Amino acid sequence: MPANINLFEVTNAELDKISALQAPQNFLAVIHIPETVPADLKYFKNQFTLVLDGIQDPGNLGTIIRTADWFGFKNIICSEDCVEAYNPKTVQATMGSLARVNIYYENLPKLLANSNILVFGALLDGNSIYKTNWGNEGLIILGNEGKGITPEVIAKINQPVTIPRFGDAESLNVAVSAAIFCSEIARAKN
Repeated sequence: MPANINLFEVTNAELDKISALQAPQNFLAVIHIPETVPADLKYFKNQFTLVLDGIQDPGNLGTIIRTADWFGFKNIICSEDCVEAYNPKTVQATMGSLARVNIYYENLPKLLANSNILVFGALLDGNSIYKTNWGNEGLIILGNEGKGITPEVIAKINQPVTIPRFGDAESLNVAVSAAIFCSEIARAKN
């Protein structure tokens, strides 16, 4: 165990008192929340970054963070109205990935206004994800579970991209869409 981790054993009764879960795991971690720093797009060059516009469900955000970590994405930029990354349900859904992915909260239209990085957006009327030329960097925008990407952010998208529908479902869950985007980008890079 690393020297900077302090371990304290507690009883099951104590664990029940300090956990917000009805059936807690056998361990908990108390961590320092990193200081909030502004996102500067110059640090996102030569990589792919997920950009989340208005994600409200903590489970979705946690799953997106975990998925980003799985596929090697190091940064996620959230709009100011996204659910908090340190919401207990979000933290739980990340399964530890929150410690390896940097999360930023920004005014997206303002941030994207001066972007010299290609901006891809998950839209229903875009080019097929399977025929998209990703290049070697980009900002990948995914929208709110019910409303999609806001019009102000849509205006900043250079490359609209869609996941083709082959069945009859109306939509995909945003976390599932994020996984498909991350997988396709990783496949194209390798």
